[in-house]
Amino acid sequence: MSIQGAGRVWRRLDVTVRDLPLGILFLVVSVLPGLRGHGTEVGDLPTRPFDALAVLTLALECLPLAVRRRWPAVCLALVTCGFALDQLRGYHSAAGTALPIVLISAGSHLEHRRRATVVLLTVAYVPLAIALSQLGSGGETPAEFVTFYLVLALAWGAGAWLRATRLAEAERRERVAAETRTAERAQIARELHDVVTHHVTAMVVQAEAARYLTAAPERLEQSLTAVSDTGRRAITDLRHLLDLLNPDHGPGPGTGPGHGTGATEAKEPRTPAVGRVLTLVEQTRRAGQPVDFTEQGTPPASTGSADLVAYRVVQEALTNALKYAHGSRTSVQVRHGEREITVEVSTDGTGSPSAAAVGSGRGLAGLRERIGVLGGDFHAGSGTDGGFTVRARIPAGGTS
Repeated sequence: MSIQGAGRVWRRLDVTVRDLPLGILFLVVSVLPGLRGHGTEVGDLPTRPFDALAVLTLALECLPLAVRRRWPAVCLALVTCGFALDQLRGYHSAAGTALPIVLISAGSHLEHRRRATVVLLTVAYVPLAIALSQLGSGGETPAEFVTFYLVLALAWGAGAWLRATRLAEAERRERVAAETRTAERAQIARELHDVVTHHVTAMVVQAEAARYLTAAPERLEQSLTAVSDTGRRAITDLRHLLDLLNPDHGPGPGTGPGHGTGATEAKEPRTPAVGRVLTLVEQTRRAGQPVDFTEQGTPPASTGSADLVAYRVVQEALTNALKYAHGSRTSVQVRHGEREITVEVSTDGTGSPSAAAVGSGRGLAGLRERIGVLGGDFHAGSGTDGGFTVRARIPAGGTS
């Protein structure tokens, strides 16, 4: 097994099993002949050889380390009792070093009654220091007892700092996750608005027009065909959007060749490019909206998400023209520069362009936000002739 594999197996073990080797290590080190009587010494008591009670003392100081993270309060209580017994009996074992480690662990992992624990430990230390001072030969000064207490307090403080750092990191991750979810929801809402609103608006306009074409079968057939084509495009775009939401789920049986909308739609690019604006214009024309389309320049090799945003600008502007200025002449101009794409969509004042400026507000607000992220400029407003104009300058090569 590789080192990485062993590490993964080790991390999957229960936290008590992972902490147990530390307690065993302290126990083994404490019973080594060369280290007996050379551990932590508080007070001035003579060192006593290990006896039967020393076994219990070492067990209290070392073995609770196995539960230092699962039950930190229990571990702290047992180790503290073992340490007090160690010092009062004069064993002075190396296991006494476990007390600062347990204080760090308790300061880091103890969840409840933290202040009460600090007060209780402080109160318990006072009689221990007095007992050690009376039992000793008098060589230990009060300042030395205070110094040792400050060392223990520093260990607890280090654990508290680790806890605060861990909680702050958890809060930061939770905040980032919440912001990410909010951004994703906003992006999904924008995409659904762009896809559904445009296609459904075109279908409604085309269906309404078909009601008056019963006397002209050829034109009625063309109108119904346009409705069907628009519906297929809506289904294709929605499937693409669902694939983006669930990338691990491959194309279903209804999206492959010979299913649903056919092989041609299954092969369409998932992200619309500026070159598809012409298809968008033609679809709008079939819905009864006169549209003039002009495209200048050559798209750069890499546009990032600028081409998609440009497509959405034209899509939103034509959708509003269909809904609020149906029948008014509309002009679409797309200019490709070396570092930016400029889009201008204007509708004259023969329809109801003022309503187009209002609409639901969601589409234009979403476009303004997306273009602002890319560092571009966006303007939408009424003109002097009563029409409505949408202008966007989109830097190429950015990501949305």
